[in-house]
Amino acid sequence: VRLQAFGGGVVQAGGSLRLSCAASGRTTTNNGMGWFRQTPGKEREFVAALSWNGGSPFYADSVKGRFTISRDRVKNTVYLQMTGLTPEDTAVYYCAAARSAVGSSRSRDYTSWGRGTLVTVSS
Repeated sequence: VRLQAFGGGVVQAGGSLRLSCAASGRTTTNNGMGWFRQTPGKEREFVAALSWNGGSPFYADSVKGRFTISRDRVKNTVYLQMTGLTPEDTAVYYCAAARSAVGSSRSRDYTSWGRGTLVTVSS
């Protein structure tokens, strides 16, 4: 499966963005999906994940209450709605398809990764 994340850009602190992750090649409708992010010199960190049916979403503490993950199984697309952005949210954001039907906070549980999209939050 090929994953492509898009929707990144430059936004002022306090603003919002919605990232999308489109899958092609095969369906990901039976896979848990997740979003991760990475800044230079740091390890990739978990952001959000959900199960194959869109249920059981969960989030990193740093984004809880500000970010919302969702999916459209018909469109084979996963979204990350980000609000209340801060400069600390600046990163390259990656989507990934899990090995199983549930999402995970561990990057090793994901088998397919998309090319990231850069989010820059200015102060």
